[in-house]
Amino acid sequence: MTNPTTNVPGGKELIDAQSLLKKAGIAEKMYVADLGCGRRGYFTLQAAKMVGDQGLVYAVDVVKQALENVKSMANLFGLPNIKTVWADLEVLKASAIPSNSVDLSMLNNLLFQTQKDESIIKEASRILKRGGKLLITDWKKTKTPFGPAVENRTNPEDVKQYCQNQGLILEKEFEAGPAHYGLIFIK
Repeated sequence: MTNPTTNVPGGKELIDAQSLLKKAGIAEKMYVADLGCGRRGYFTLQAAKMVGDQGLVYAVDVVKQALENVKSMANLFGLPNIKTVWADLEVLKASAIPSNSVDLSMLNNLLFQTQKDESIIKEASRILKRGGKLLITDWKKTKTPFGPAVENRTNPEDVKQYCQNQGLILEKEFEAGPAHYGLIFIK
């Protein structure tokens, strides 16, 4: 049984995963997909804690070592409701997560790393249930003393267009941190 008081890492230095998940409406018993979870799995761990034992979080990444790290962290913090999935998100259906099966898809700090933003958004949309939400956070397209090169950062206006192309409706746009923007869409 997951312990709701367990203090799992949340990477609050740049972006507060728990706060953003609340903003996206996460709740117990939800099915969530953290697409591009990364080696620390900040959003994965926080989501697993918040959805509880009757929920499920898919931690998806193309780097197998990242998934091993997330699996170890899940075991360390007693979060058995995390399922790791190795997949290249630039390929539609590569995640093998069933279509229309998750309540919340997340793309956090991922789009700046790829040239195929629209393909990844298409996969995030494919797995969402009708009425499900997509949370996207990424680096603002402005110079900061840290983070990726500005030219590699994704313009939020482009992201909105890609999501609109998938039939997603913008629900909220907000500052996700001092160097990040946030967008929440509904399917």
